[in-house]
Amino acid sequence: MDLNERANRAAELKQLGMCNCCQAVLTALSDQTDLTQSQLMAAGSGFAVGMGNMEATCGALVGAVIAAGLKLSGQGAVRYTRRLSDDFRSRCGATLCKELKGRDTGVPFCPCEDCVRNAVLSYASVIGIE
Repeated sequence: MDLNERANRAAELKQLGMCNCCQAVLTALSDQTDLTQSQLMAAGSGFAVGMGNMEATCGALVGAVIAAGLKLSGQGAVRYTRRLSDDFRSRCGATLCKELKGRDTGVPFCPCEDCVRNAVLSYASVIGIE
C-alpha cells in the first residue's frame, strides 16, 4: 500500500464510523508498530473528540504521535512529537480539536477525515514509512 492509499484508508475508516480519529491513524500505521490491531484500537479508544470534549489535541495527531513513539521505542519522542505537531498544524491550520472543528467560531479549519489523512501524511513526512 502506497502512502496515499494508506492516508485514504485512514480517512475511509473514520468516514465509515469504524474508528475514531486516533484509531483510524493507528490502524493505517499498524505495520509501524509491534502491537496487534486489537491493542491499537484499545490504546486509541479514549482519544476521540479531542479527548471527549474538543478541548484537547486532535485525536488524529495523537494517533500519529503514539505510532511514532512505538516505532522509535520512545527514543527522541519529544523531538519527533514537536515536528509532527508542526507538520500537522501546517497541513490542517491547528492542532486543537475545537479549533479544527470551528466549535467557537463556526468556521472549521479541517474536517475529521482530512485531519486523519493529514496525520498519516505528517507521520510519513517526519518519521518516514518503510
